[in-house]
Amino acid sequence: MLRVPQKVSYVKKRSLALPTALVCAVALGGCGVLPGGSGRTTVDVWLMQGSVSEEFLERFTSEYEKEHPSVELEVTFQQWTGIGEKVMAALESDDAPEVIEVGNTQVARYAESDALRDLTLESVRDLGSEEWLPGLAEPGSINGSQYGIPWYAANRVVIYNKDLFEAAGITEPPKDRAEWLETTEKLDGGGRQGMYLSGQDWYTLAGFVWDEGGELAVERGGNWEGALHTKEALRGMAFYQELQSLGNGPKDADEVTPPQEKVFAQGDVAQIIAVPSLVPAIEKANPALKGRLGFFPVPGKTSEAPGAVFTGGSDLIVPENASDRSAGVEVVTALASEKWQTELALTMNYVPNKTTLAGVIEGNEGTSAMAAGAAQGRATPNSPQWAAVEAANPIKPYMTAVLQGQDPARVARAASDRITAALRP
Repeated sequence: MLRVPQKVSYVKKRSLALPTALVCAVALGGCGVLPGGSGRTTVDVWLMQGSVSEEFLERFTSEYEKEHPSVELEVTFQQWTGIGEKVMAALESDDAPEVIEVGNTQVARYAESDALRDLTLESVRDLGSEEWLPGLAEPGSINGSQYGIPWYAANRVVIYNKDLFEAAGITEPPKDRAEWLETTEKLDGGGRQGMYLSGQDWYTLAGFVWDEGGELAVERGGNWEGALHTKEALRGMAFYQELQSLGNGPKDADEVTPPQEKVFAQGDVAQIIAVPSLVPAIEKANPALKGRLGFFPVPGKTSEAPGAVFTGGSDLIVPENASDRSAGVEVVTALASEKWQTELALTMNYVPNKTTLAGVIEGNEGTSAMAAGAAQGRATPNSPQWAAVEAANPIKPYMTAVLQGQDPARVARAASDRITAALRP
């Protein structure tokens, strides 16, 4: 049996303040009647550290337990580091939690174990799955069955320095790729960087590849193969190379080496491509930028729609071996409902799981830009082995090789071969 992880201090503080059990964050343990013959059922939930605030959690728990008097929610926060192995161990145990929050691109790995409850019926009947963001919904769907229920999303946008835009005579954000390049060229020079883009920001590259009709990998006859060498994917890399040249981003490092928010905070960079949640760190490093940062979706090839972006975020799953799967499904249904999606978006500045809910965040410029991009969002290839690709990540050295002048077709083919090898079970 899998041992229940020790709860974080946040849970203990809540327990002292409120004697009735509240949702805390992701717990490993079965559901069952509480000691003392109270007749109440404990529903164990695992959430990831930082996914929700104490404020949101208390509101949800209080209202849910009020509406379900026989249920007590017990939530435990988990760390992202090592979470894959911990979830797999839970799925293989006889004492799994009723609900687990997982990264949207992790669902395929867990579904391969045949240890997840099929939630297709609930998706269609109760949750309006036809309106879900594709970048969250598609990774949760395996062979036509929905195992992961979209919870929230976040994706990259363009964060820009309004002062530098105004100094260059640019009055509004670009609407398409061609205009974006023209704008960035105008911003680049005179001691300024038009765009700070690291050479190995492969999530951003993925969006450009998708915009061109390419893929990182494709499935053929049940086998996955790398696809960076296709003409479509090469066009995406060519655009990345052109944009990356309009600044001084390193060709042989990713966006965290050095952290791009620290570079942007120096005040001489006009644009970065990042999630809006980096803004507090930027403003802390340079208070003069407070109120001077703007946002727009990554432009697409035409002005009709934003560009494709990688959609990160979380799905909710229900293990087959949980003690009370039905109770788990009810909690998932509540968390994914329009009411609590709206609450979550307003509290945490996330993109809601449905395109039809984008209006609830219209007052937040950064989140609104994310929502516009999320409508064109995608996820990484839906292979259970994709984590092995990211572990070795041949995409990064491929990008560096192209930016340093090597033949794109040749190094792309080599990268595709490495992806293919990693995707073979």
